[in-house]
Parts: sequence; structure tokens; C-alpha cells
Amino acid sequence: MSCVTRQSSTSLAFLFLCLPMAKASSRHLVSLLFVLICHAAAFGASTSVNPFTAKAALIRYWNRKVPNNYPHPSFLVSKLSPLSALDSSTFSSLAASGHLSDHLSAFCSAARLLCSSSSYTLSLSSSTPSSFSGYENSNFSNYGTGVGGGADSFANYSSGLNDPVDTFRRYSRDSIAHNDSFASYAGDGNVVTANFTSYGGAATGGAGSFASYDSSSNVPDLRFTNYEAAGNGRDRSFSSYSGEANSGEQSFTGYGKNGNGVTSTFTSYANESNVIGSGFANYGEGGNGATDVFASYGENGNVPENTFRSYGSGGNAGSDRFSSYRDQSNVGDDSFASYAKNANGGGADFDNYGKSFNQGSETFKGYGEGSNPNHEITFKRYFGDNATFKSYAKSGVDFKEYHNSSAAAAPLRSPAANRWAVEPGKFFRERDLATGTAMPMPDIRDRFPPRSFLPRSISGLIPFSAAAVRGVFAIPADTAMGRTVAATVAECERPPSRGETKRCATSAEDVIDFAVTVLGGDVVARSTESAEGSKGPILIGEVKGINGGKVTKSVSCHQSLFPYLVYYCHSVPKVRVYEAEILNVHTKKKINHGVAICHLDTSDWSANHGAFVALGGKPGEIEVCHWIFQGDMTWAVAD
Repeated sequence: MSCVTRQSSTSLAFLFLCLPMAKASSRHLVSLLFVLICHAAAFGASTSVNPFTAKAALIRYWNRKVPNNYPHPSFLVSKLSPLSALDSSTFSSLAASGHLSDHLSAFCSAARLLCSSSSYTLSLSSSTPSSFSGYENSNFSNYGTGVGGGADSFANYSSGLNDPVDTFRRYSRDSIAHNDSFASYAGDGNVVTANFTSYGGAATGGAGSFASYDSSSNVPDLRFTNYEAAGNGRDRSFSSYSGEANSGEQSFTGYGKNGNGVTSTFTSYANESNVIGSGFANYGEGGNGATDVFASYGENGNVPENTFRSYGSGGNAGSDRFSSYRDQSNVGDDSFASYAKNANGGGADFDNYGKSFNQGSETFKGYGEGSNPNHEITFKRYFGDNATFKSYAKSGVDFKEYHNSSAAAAPLRSPAANRWAVEPGKFFRERDLATGTAMPMPDIRDRFPPRSFLPRSISGLIPFSAAAVRGVFAIPADTAMGRTVAATVAECERPPSRGETKRCATSAEDVIDFAVTVLGGDVVARSTESAEGSKGPILIGEVKGINGGKVTKSVSCHQSLFPYLVYYCHSVPKVRVYEAEILNVHTKKKINHGVAICHLDTSDWSANHGAFVALGGKPGEIEVCHWIFQGDMTWAVAD
């Protein structure tokens, strides 16, 4: 019997010299110790991984499936489960018996997961105006009911948090001349849920403001239901709301319904945001003298989706203005259904509306219809090829400088100036990967909250369905996290595209198995080392083509938002994979080690893909390259 490593030879020799003098039971114990030492030594002297953990078990599994001598990449090792062997066994048993959720707090902490708060850290019900700075996960139901005068301010509230849930139900209801302000609310947050139900209902006077609300957040879910309904003479402003946010939704249902003289201003709303959806249902319905202004709304956004349903319906002398709305955005869709229907003396002004870089669509159905003919609706410098007007008011509508492709429209900004048409460096050509090339680097930061893989022995016992996952992790379905879980499961269940092989890997073992199934056992996982250089100029240093720079195939894996790590992995044929030193443009010093992939066959890509907007060309005409972002990975054959 011998152990494969020399580090333990001295201690093992001593043990075996003693074996003849030991009793049988002692020899059995020493044999067991020998096996354990060999397991520990298998990691090598340079590895500090405890051999009796879920991480160590995964590395042993990895070594069996991929028996080459390439080091395990640190970015992936850092995401492996920190559970001890005992904890893994305990939580596996709890999952098998259906009792894992009974020990959720301990499980989430030990396994390093992203878990929702099961209860509010703070529940307040007061009538004393206050300043709130630094609170999180709080319930302000019935707060400020009937208060007179004074002001509440929320500064740096829920900032930089993962999965905060804040509730403002019936806040400031029946108040008089009471002000509130939300400044820097939920900035840089992940999976933000905020519920403003019946906020300011029947309030008289006063004003409220949302400044820098939800800025740079990831997957915000914000609901304003019956907000300021039946209010009287109250002003509301949304300034820099959801700026640079990523993939979220806001809903304004029954906002200002039956209000009197309620004023709302949306300035710089959702500017520079990515795939933000906003729904305005029954907004200002039955209101009297309501004034709403949408200025610079959705400017430079990417695929904004806005729905105005029964907006201002049945209102009296309402006024709405859309100025520079969706200006220079990329695609996007707006729907105006039953807008100002049966209203009296409604006014709407669309000034410089829809001047998008890539045209989206607008639908006006039942707009301004009804028995009251006193509308004044003006489309001034309105841009759009894909507008549909159905059941539109027959009078009181004026089209001034309405532009489409058949009209002489004012020139749009050049593609290079549009942030979403070409985020600098997001796509590039293969020839750009050459030593000495200066180029912009896109934002490759990992925007996801930190989480770890679960061992397969646990993840395999959690049914991969939205209902089951929400049940185990106590995630309410109507929160941002609840909706995100459902969206992730739906994407994973989507049939593969033509020629695509895909798998959603719910454990590190699944990732390894899929890569080995597609590419064979001699593979290496690679990722860009860090986010250094993001959003700035870089210089390309030494470049190395994987597999000798030959055409190959790879498996790319992208993070999904879930309580534990889930990767969407898919095969990518006909590519070349490169490693490149990334240098500081001025000092020429190395700041990062990048991994890039070049897709050589783009014939199945959409003609509207951002790569063709950025680089020119059409599907199948050009190759398209991009960096592997921090936190994502590509598997390819070993060199």
C-alpha cells in the first residue's frame, strides 16, 4: 500500500512501522487514517481546500470527469458550496423529507445563498413626521394616517441591498399638507420589491418626490396601486427614476384615480435603462384637472415597454404632455388603450415623441373616444413607422410634423452616438483581437448578487419549478424575486433554438457533466479574470488562440438569477476562442486577463441583433466577437 504524494510519506512510514505492534482494532483505525490522509494529499500542497467539505467532494468529482492537469479556475472554485460534509448530509436529509424550508435561515447562511427576508426587520405605524436613513426591509403600513403638516424623508433607504422588500401600504392616507421625499432610494439594489398600495389616499395638499429612485438597480419590481387615489391638490414628481436600471417592471394601477387637481411629473424616468416595463392602468381615471408630464421619459433606453390602459378615462379637464418621450431609445413598444376615453376636455401633447434609433411600435386603440368632443390632442414632431391608430377620436386631434419613412423626418442621431445601439466594445470583429489594438471595453461586471452552487445531493431534491422553489425558499410570488424565479424556470424550459443544445445546470456537477458530454473529457473552463478595464479604453496585449486558433466549438454558461447558482449552458458551434492580456492604455501595464469568443456563423441570428447595428453587415455576412463577462464562463478543449 502506498500513497501517491510525497508530502505525507514520513508520517505514513511512522504509522506503518507501528502497525505490527498494534492491535487489530488499532490497525483498522490507522488504515482509515491512511485513506483520509491520501484523500487530503490528493489536493496537493498548494491547495487549502478542506477535504471533508462539499467543495472538496466536487473537486474530486471534477478530477474524475476531467482527468487533465489543468488547474481549477479560481472564479469557479469560489462559487462552489461552502457546506461541510455534515451540513451537506443534514440538509440533504431535510430536503428529501420536505422539511428544508423549516430550517431556511440556517440553510441559507451555511450554504451562502440569496434568500428573501421572511419577515420585516422593522414595522412602523406612527403619525410623527420623521427622517429615515439606512432602514431596510421595512413595513410602513398605515404610517402617517391622518397626519397634518410636516414631512417624511427617506434618504439612502435600502441602498445596495440584495432582495429588499419594502411596503408602504396606506401610507399618509387622509393626511393634510404632508410632504414626503424618497431620495437615493434602493440605489444599486438587486431584485428590489417596493409596494406603494393606497399610498396618500384621499390626502389633501402636500407634495411628494422620488429623486434618484432605484438608480442602477437590478430587476426592480415597483408597484403603485391606487396611489394617491381620491387625492386633492397634491403634487408628485418622479425625477431620475430607475435610471440605468436593468430588467425590471413598474406598475401604476389606479394612480390618482378620482383625484382632484393632482399633478404628476415624470422627468428623466427610466433613462439609460435596460428592458424596463412600465404599466399605467386606470391612471388618473375619473380625475378632475389632473396634470401629468412625461419629460425625457425612457431616453436612451433599451427595449422600453410601456402600457397606458384606460389612462385618464372619464376624467375632466386633464392635461398630459409627452415631451422627448422614448427619445433615442432602441426599439420598445407603447400601447395606449382607451386613453382619455369618455373624458371631458382632455388635452394631450406628444412633442418630439418616439424619436427612437431603432423604431419600435405604438398602438392607439380607443384613444379619446366618447361622447365629449372637447379634446385637444396634438402630435407635434411625432416619429414612428409602426404606429396603429384604431377607433381613434374623430375630432380634436391635430397631427403636426408627424414623421414616418415616407415623410421628411428630422435626421436621427448617428448609430455610434446611441448607447444601446452600440455599447462601446460590446461587439467587435476578430481582426480587433490583435496586439497593440486600442478599443473600448464594455461593462463586464458581474451584476448578480453573490451566491454559491448547491451540491447536487441537495439541488437534485428541489423540484425545478417556480412553485416548488418559491415554497422551499419562502419567496412570495408577487415579489421581484418570485417573478424572477418564474422567469428563470420558463427560460430553462424553453425549447432549444435550431442547432442549439442547452441545459440549465442547478449544480456544479451539472455544469461539468454538460461540458464533458458536448466536448469530451479534455476540457478547460475559462472566464475573464476580473472587471478591470470595464467602461473604459483598453489596449490588447498578447493574444492566444485556444486549440491553436482553429475553429472549434464551446459550451458557454451564463448566470441566472435564482436563490442558488443556476447556469444556463448551451453549446456554441463554429467559434474561435481567445485569451488576451488586457493592458492599461497609458501605462501599458497588465490590468486583466480576458477571454473572448468569436462566432463565425451568424446566419441564424436576428437581423435586428445589436451586433449588426454596431458593426454593420447582416446575418451570415460577418463574424461577431464578444468578451466572456465576469461570472460567466466558456468551456473549450484543452491546449
